[in-house]
Formats: sequence, structure tokens, C-alpha cells
Amino acid sequence: MDPPGPTKDEGVGSKGEMDLPVADPGPVRDEGELLRCPFCDSEAVYKLAQFLLPGLAAVCVDGTTGDLFRSPSDVAVDLRKEMVDSITQRSETFIAETEAAEQNGENEMSDDPYEIVSIFMDDFSRTKRNIIGHVSGWLLSDSREDKIDDFVQEMEMTRFWPLERREAIAEVLLRNVDIKTKFHCPDKYENEARLADHKAQCSFRPVTCPNEGCRAKVSVRCMQDHDAACLFKILQCEQNCEKRLLRRDMDRHCVTVCPMRPMKCPFGCDSSFPEHTLEEHCSESLQQHLLKVLQVIHKNDFTTEELKDSALRLEKCEDRGKLCKARDARSLANIVKDVEAKNFQCCTVSHVTIAG
Repeated sequence: MDPPGPTKDEGVGSKGEMDLPVADPGPVRDEGELLRCPFCDSEAVYKLAQFLLPGLAAVCVDGTTGDLFRSPSDVAVDLRKEMVDSITQRSETFIAETEAAEQNGENEMSDDPYEIVSIFMDDFSRTKRNIIGHVSGWLLSDSREDKIDDFVQEMEMTRFWPLERREAIAEVLLRNVDIKTKFHCPDKYENEARLADHKAQCSFRPVTCPNEGCRAKVSVRCMQDHDAACLFKILQCEQNCEKRLLRRDMDRHCVTVCPMRPMKCPFGCDSSFPEHTLEEHCSESLQQHLLKVLQVIHKNDFTTEELKDSALRLEKCEDRGKLCKARDARSLANIVKDVEAKNFQCCTVSHVTIAG
């Protein structure tokens, strides 16, 4: 059994967290004493922060696989600091290296920040793998993936590396590798007054989603896209019933309980209609449904014309109301048999009376 991981008192909360930055949206002095706008694309920062935990888990698992004396939790604190230092240093020289490569006519490097940071993390991970960790069979195994997933869950449960601290690191990485400034504001100002004016209208400034229940913080420039996909957005039913519901509940509603959900005729005719109009359909198409049922009940006993005449008589009989209430072929067949039996008895009684 693996030894228990370090507790907060042993360093996960102190040594492990005090040396890692926390997001601070205050003004930052840049070269030439200019103040840099602190805003980044909130969703991009969040997405990048999500890469860090499984990345660290992979490093810890690969570095301790087969080790009888160390578990992933034993090395997590030290490896986290090493990994953050490594990928941050790589990110700081990334733009200069990219520009140099382009000038030398080398292949253009990716400008996707997620792909770039993933490369940094993979490179670091390779330096920390033990002998077993370098085996290709292990790297591609389900067992490795299971161990990584388990350790990610363990770190999440113990808040070993909280999201807000990962986001602070992700913001630094994003600024360093975002060559085309798609995900952060590049503007700089000579004093705090001008910076404050800019921040009030910066398209990268974070705002909280207004949909009740959604706690997402999104950059203003991305709010429209977020709103178009937000699971907490209240919408009119897509099938135009009177119900208004959360986007996350829409599919289930439309498939299970919506009165406007389309259904095929239960009697086998080619009609398709909203479920709430089933009663109307059964009434309007009664003769057609009766003909299908009679063809099954009597099979080869009658000609098609005789069956049509029988369906027409049944449609106009005094039991039409009962026949219309049938909602499937079996129940309609049972009612038809009862009506035919009753009519047969009436005819028999009538003949006996006349003969008498």
C-alpha cells in the first residue's frame, strides 16, 4: 500500500502553496515604466489551468511507478515547483525563439497556447520518468491512465493545488506564449488614471455570467459566445411548447415529456405528429386504423372491399367513441372484437324474434 500523501501541516499547504502566485488584477509595471493592462481571456485562463493538474499527476505517476518507497503524493510538492519553474522559463523565451526560427526559415511554430504549454509539460515530464516510465507499453497503458486519473481526484479532494492558484500560473503562461494577443490585452499606459479608464472598457475585462446558477467569469468579448452555450440559460422549448427551461434540461425535456415531441402513429400508418395531438389523430384516422386492425383479425376471411365496408360501418356505429379512445393496435383490436360480438348477438336475437 502506498504511504499517505503529505498533509497540509507537512508542506502541501505551506511549502507547496506559499511559493506559488495568486491572481492579482492590479496594474503591472512593464519595460519603460509603462503600466500593463492585467486582463486576459477568462475562459482561456481557466482552460489552461485545467491542463496543469493532470500534467502534474502524469509527472508524479511516471516518476514513481515501480518505486517501493515513494508514491506520487510523496513527490508532488517538489515536482510541482520544478514543473512550474520549468514551463514558466520556457514560456518566457518562447516568443523570441519563435521569431528567431521564422527569421531562419524554419517551420512556423504553433500559436495555440494550449498546444504550446502541453509541449512544455511533456518535455518536462520526459526528464522525470524513471526506467519503467520510459517504456512505451507503460505510457500507452490503461493502468497508467487510471493511476493518473486517481491521483488527479486525490489532489482535487485535498485541494492540493487549488484552481485559483493554477489560474494565476496559467495567466502568466498565457501572456508569455500568446504571440498574436488573441487571449490577453496588450495595451500599456503611462499612468494609473489612463489605465483605469481603459480597464473600464477593456474587451478582456472579466464579468460574471448573468444566468442564475452559472458562476462562470467570462471576458466581455466572449460573453455572447458563452451565453449562446451556457447550460443555465433559460430558453423557450425548442419544440415550441409553452415550457421555458434551462438549456441543460432541454434535450431530456424534448425527448421525454414535451407534449410537442414528434411521434409516429402507434397503429402503423405513415403519419408523424406532435404527441399532444394523438387523440385528434386517432379520431380523424379511425377508419384507416380500423382497416389495419380488421386485416389482422380476419386475415384471409374477407376481401379488401368487404373489410373496407366493415371499417366504414364500425366508424359510424354507436361505439365510435370507444373506438376513438384506443391508443394502440392491440386495444383497438380488443374493442373491435367486443363490438363485432355484440353486433353478432343483436343480429342473432333479431333473427330468432323474426322466426318466432
